[in-house]
Amino acid sequence: MNPHDKHKQEHSAQLADYFLTRRQFLNRAAMGFGALGLAALFGEGMLLNDASAADSPAESLLPRAPHFPAKAKHVVHIFAQGAPSHVDTWDPKPALTKYDGKSIPGADGVAMASPFKFTKRGQSGIEVSEVFPKLGEMVDDLCIVRSCYTDIPAHEVAAVFMNTGSARLARPSLGSWVLYGLGTNNQNMPGYISLRPGGPPPGGSANWQAAFLPGVYQGVSINTKVTAVDQLIENIRNPYIPLKEQRRQLDLVHQLNELHAQNLQKDANLEARLQSYEMAFKMQTEATDAFDISKEPAAIRDAYGRTGQGHQLLIARRLIERGVRFVQVWAGGWDHHQDIEDRLPERAKEIDQPLATFIADLKQRKLFDETLVIWGGEFGRKPVKDRNGNDNPGRDHNAKAFTTVFAGGGVKGGTVHGATDEFGAAATVDKVHIHDLHATVLALLGFDHTKLTYRYNGRDFRLTDVAGSVVKGIMA
Repeated sequence: MNPHDKHKQEHSAQLADYFLTRRQFLNRAAMGFGALGLAALFGEGMLLNDASAADSPAESLLPRAPHFPAKAKHVVHIFAQGAPSHVDTWDPKPALTKYDGKSIPGADGVAMASPFKFTKRGQSGIEVSEVFPKLGEMVDDLCIVRSCYTDIPAHEVAAVFMNTGSARLARPSLGSWVLYGLGTNNQNMPGYISLRPGGPPPGGSANWQAAFLPGVYQGVSINTKVTAVDQLIENIRNPYIPLKEQRRQLDLVHQLNELHAQNLQKDANLEARLQSYEMAFKMQTEATDAFDISKEPAAIRDAYGRTGQGHQLLIARRLIERGVRFVQVWAGGWDHHQDIEDRLPERAKEIDQPLATFIADLKQRKLFDETLVIWGGEFGRKPVKDRNGNDNPGRDHNAKAFTTVFAGGGVKGGTVHGATDEFGAAATVDKVHIHDLHATVLALLGFDHTKLTYRYNGRDFRLTDVAGSVVKGIMA
């Protein structure tokens, strides 16, 4: 090609030029010189848009090293949605028995003694409610944080706050941050899976969202109410097109998306959708095996309990074995405004044996030390009778005090951290806010929570916002 023809071609309209939006054209034409001036002042790195962050190598599920060495490599968060009563489970309060039926200082109502007996268990002698007989046997492996508190005692808001660190704005969930920081060890499985027993929980998908993080870090929600694998993961197999043809289709879609990103703009929602398609393709073989608990020996299934909660925790163990980084287990039903004497033991029974078996199973398989297990709700309960109750009352919401239980993954077993006042109304000693909980989880995984950030809209965001202190007292 002679120089004249080459020059002519360079200055002729190209196909890509027709894909400019009006906004892009004005931006490039009218603001280009201003951008050049700013680049000279601030350096070109200051002018990179948010899409550039998503183009970094971190937008993948490949395993990555944390900031510093840590024991914990996986997280299983058993979310006791509904807010368990701490004074009836893990935080005994003899003063409530003394004041039963009487007014107590600073409380609106009359004291309600716990109807459940607390007994010292294990070598550590930690008092555990009779509603947890099996977990009581494991108390020397547990770290009980009795001084947790949150901001707002409303279920939906508090649930999303516990899972994302934000009560107001759409923020990435704890699982998404962990996956963003560490990646995962199995590229054929989602790195973050949320197991829920039925319909959407309070707050819905906000509890496992990736928000402004790349879509690859979004949690995959699985309805465990059904047991057949093909129903458990809907449309996991394509009955009409073989795998080879599916691969060709996906490759074409990725190519078209690249053209769209180059010539128009990179769309975060579209990226998330394509990532879900890609993961679904990969899951067709390995995921069907991971969720098929019928492959477990009958004795193991009996030990976990052939219940919905038992199935969830057995699946969680199988997922951890296959390298899944973060598993969220929804274990709701703790909203006991009335009939607490009858209803709380029933709910506790559903988790007691499965969770105790899960911990023992992790230990037997040498996974306990590298798996951080968390059990707890979104807030606690008041020490007084719920005024809306009947002859068998319950307890109302309490944001000032609740208990979170940790095990494995670098925590000190057989310990109690913090305390509430004599009635259990508020955390008073070594108080632990939600941001502190999150900072501690990240620390157990090897992260400085102030440095695990993602730039969005010109600001470096983090899970703990602008707060949070690591609870070093629970770390081994």
